[in-house]
Amino acid sequence: MFDALSSKISGVFGSLRNRGKLSTGDIENTAAEIRQALLEADVALPVVDQFIEKVRTGSLELLPTLQSGVNQAQAIFELVNKELTEILGGGARRVRYAKNPPTVIMLAGLQGAGKTTLAAKLAKFYKDQGDTPILVASDLQRPNAVKQLQVVGESVGVPVFAPEPGNGVGNPVQVARDGVAFAKSKLHNMVIVDTAGRLGVDEDLMMEASAIRDAINPNEILFVVDAMIGQDAVRTAEAFRDGVGFDGVVLTKLDGDARGGAALSIASLTGRPIMFVSTGEKIADFDIFYPERMASRILGMGDVATLAEQAQKAFNPDTTKKLEEKFASGEDFTLEDFLEQIEAMSKMGNMGKLLGMLPGAGAMKKQIDNFDESEITRTKAIVQSMTPAERRDLKLLNGSRRARIATGSGRAVSDVNKLVEKFTAAQKMMKQLRGGKGPALPPGMALPPGMPLPAMGGAPKMGQMPPKKKSRSGNPAKRALES
Repeated sequence: MFDALSSKISGVFGSLRNRGKLSTGDIENTAAEIRQALLEADVALPVVDQFIEKVRTGSLELLPTLQSGVNQAQAIFELVNKELTEILGGGARRVRYAKNPPTVIMLAGLQGAGKTTLAAKLAKFYKDQGDTPILVASDLQRPNAVKQLQVVGESVGVPVFAPEPGNGVGNPVQVARDGVAFAKSKLHNMVIVDTAGRLGVDEDLMMEASAIRDAINPNEILFVVDAMIGQDAVRTAEAFRDGVGFDGVVLTKLDGDARGGAALSIASLTGRPIMFVSTGEKIADFDIFYPERMASRILGMGDVATLAEQAQKAFNPDTTKKLEEKFASGEDFTLEDFLEQIEAMSKMGNMGKLLGMLPGAGAMKKQIDNFDESEITRTKAIVQSMTPAERRDLKLLNGSRRARIATGSGRAVSDVNKLVEKFTAAQKMMKQLRGGKGPALPPGMALPPGMPLPAMGGAPKMGQMPPKKKSRSGNPAKRALES
């Protein structure tokens, strides 16, 4: 969603970095260029003006204190990173648990924002943490809303309280009240109440939402908003805040191709934090919102923290330990190791999204966008058609063995040859990583052959500008993988 904004801001700082010692004019020009980029991303004007004023003033105050030998552009970059994090909410906030269970969470928002699917995602998220959530079907207005909640609830293994069929039948306030009582009787420690929306903010919507709020006294009211509707998201959020009240925001469809201004505006203008984000249609495409991580991605530094968390969930600890020991000892990364890697990485979700979290991902956007997910399956078939000895030692792969592997995997011999060539290049890349010359990856995780690599030259630390792009001829391993 923030690709265009990230690209423009990266360009601004790339130019600033090339100037060396900075002047007051450089600061003014940089502030103006960032302002233009934010406005083009559909960020609300009051938020843009507030942000730019802080950056401009802070930079001008900072400039005289910087010695000539200091990387002045880096200091300005760190200031922008700090202020952007503040605009996004400052720090992640968790759901407040009730002192006496169950914790009651009420979802509110317009029709089409994705509340029902979001309810299931939220339930699965807390179920995985050991809670015992139950979903309550209080959206009795939208056709098949109750049935949809039952279906998604079943898909994540969470019970659904749905005494009314919906489709315009039943009392949503009574259903919500009875749902909380039922949860108490069955010792569920969390209740997630799905409520009705409308195509727009109107009096009926506000009255119903307010009545449900008063009936169940929720610990958290989460406003669910479609991030793709731009500034309308902010206006709708402000209307709900004033009419019903809410404690936090959940942004859905953050994987869309909209300009993303809502995410950068809504926390600042409503005074309410963004607590969760939905980044796709799958149940697993959901996470806590971390302002500092979002700021890092917008500024081109990637999101290695989230990538590491996902890797930790997907990778077997014993496998990770073995790979780390092999990495440290200098042993070669083998196709047997690679097979374990891709089996674990396939559990982590869309590979394009994962690669987009790497530092310098903006420099390889085209490769990421064009990455063929099915290539992983085809590659896996080739590796699985090899014997364990062949996976460990590529020198064994003579012509007859390659022909046998191609037949067993249903691929051409040329595909086997390409995999061997790319894997050899990947082994060289791993040696570069071992020497500190490549991008940092989560422990136990390596990029499979055929995947694009971020710009070399060292991964940026938190708050550090991403590395400059190097020419294609400057890195033979990368060049081999791109071919």
